[in-house]
Amino acid sequence: MVAILLIEDDPLVRRGLQLALSRHGHDVRTAETGEDGLREFEVSRPDLVVLDLMLPGIDGFEVCRRIRSAGEVPVIMLTARADDFDIVGGLEAGADDYVIKPTQPTVLDARIRAVLRRSTPTPDGVRAHRDLRIDTTALTVSLRGEQVTLTPTELRLLLTLSRTPGRVFSRQQLLEEVWEHDYLGDSRLVDNCVQRLRAKIETNPAKPEYIQTARGFGYRFGPL
Repeated sequence: MVAILLIEDDPLVRRGLQLALSRHGHDVRTAETGEDGLREFEVSRPDLVVLDLMLPGIDGFEVCRRIRSAGEVPVIMLTARADDFDIVGGLEAGADDYVIKPTQPTVLDARIRAVLRRSTPTPDGVRAHRDLRIDTTALTVSLRGEQVTLTPTELRLLLTLSRTPGRVFSRQQLLEEVWEHDYLGDSRLVDNCVQRLRAKIETNPAKPEYIQTARGFGYRFGPL
């Protein structure tokens, strides 16, 4: 059973999603404000957070930043608007995925399960690339001997790209393989995750050695 924290200020939406996700086999705790959500997060330490962006008091962007600074717990944001401000702002705050309201509970459940599958081991050993060491069984990453903390999505992206160094993946291919979005998806998910990953593993994110851009195509893992 997956422990989920749902932070949503609308009582009807909150109750409806809590009931629906519970029927899908999740253990759902709820909070209606950002402050309450952060307190509940510290107490319950859920497996995943579903977070509305437009909250009273501390908004969802700041809540996401604080959750992300506390560790690698996945965050799926809920937004009522499909514009760039909400989506890009939420992704830059550290969200792993987003769902636009109103949403069907089955869609949200599918996104939750996809995010959690990103933590599933892919046991093929250790990949060593210059100063970067990726243990695909233990799901750990170290840089110059120091452990690097990655979210499940960042780790899945790194595992996917490093599996075949030099191969160029289009953004759509990465959406399908990492996020499991089988429709013509949103490249902002990929681009923001790449930026966060570079900030953690690159000596100079502006001149990346590992996660390189293939202009006009997508991304590749730098050749050995």
